[in-house]
Amino acid sequence: MAESAACPAFQLGRPRYDQGSFFGRLRHFVDIIDPSTLFVSEKRLKECIKLLDDYKHGALPPGVSDVQLWEAQKIKQAIIHPDTGEKIFMPFRMSGYVPFGTPIVIGLLLPNQTVVSTIIWQWLNQSHNACVNYANRNATKFTGKATVLWLHRLQSHHLWLQSLFVSLHRFCLKCIIISELSPSPFAASANICNVGLMRHSELSEGVDVLDNNGNVVGSSRIAARHAIMETAFTRVVLPMPIFVLPPIIMSYLERLRFLQSNRRLLLPIHSAVCLVTFGLSLPVAISLFPQMSQIEVSCLEPEIAMATDCKVVTYNKGL
Repeated sequence: MAESAACPAFQLGRPRYDQGSFFGRLRHFVDIIDPSTLFVSEKRLKECIKLLDDYKHGALPPGVSDVQLWEAQKIKQAIIHPDTGEKIFMPFRMSGYVPFGTPIVIGLLLPNQTVVSTIIWQWLNQSHNACVNYANRNATKFTGKATVLWLHRLQSHHLWLQSLFVSLHRFCLKCIIISELSPSPFAASANICNVGLMRHSELSEGVDVLDNNGNVVGSSRIAARHAIMETAFTRVVLPMPIFVLPPIIMSYLERLRFLQSNRRLLLPIHSAVCLVTFGLSLPVAISLFPQMSQIEVSCLEPEIAMATDCKVVTYNKGL
């Protein structure tokens, strides 16, 4: 009885927590980005997939609890792409975003950046973001190879502007202020373009929308536009606390007598602050919208409205 009160009855393919509320989505995405899933073995993954398949076909072994089923689904969702059914490369999973992205964040926030170091860290940042955006996209439609070339063109423009502000900072106070604050707005603007370029094919080909029974109703370009806009907005929110909080926290900590006499501890503490901030901001940002978003049929293309009796359809927003 205690277990059923703490754990809801398992429903295959449905989230464990209410996706209609922000806190429900937050609990759901904390599971999705759990770094412990990075260490799940191939054998354990296959066991989880088999367990879920057994449940689907009504052949579940006796004694399997709802907790075990939810855990199996959590592992599968963290590793397997919902559209392709293939494993996501470890550094590009949402569960790997913080562990693999934190060193880049630390590099971006290092003091006394040169033009060259700025270019390198920004290139690494946008390259990593591009891979994460692509790996966690809505994959119901094919994304062409030209996307990668467009992305590098975007990065070139972004890095050129970033380098310009760093180079000019010695000439005027205004440029110093812009240079110090530029990582946040530049990262946010680059992230928006990054998402748009990595998923631009969805705008022309659309994404699959599903009825209440999970059947594909059709491909909607309008739903694709909503998916990309929602994902891009999360990428605007994500870097804000990362670029704002660590400098503020470190400016306070650096005044402590203990750290003034132990300067070698500054980098490890700075790294820990970045890790914690990144780890907290990621689930908050991606929880702004549910991954499986819903949209009213009346807002979509007429051919989709005529193909179903449902008033609301569902689509994979991507992460």
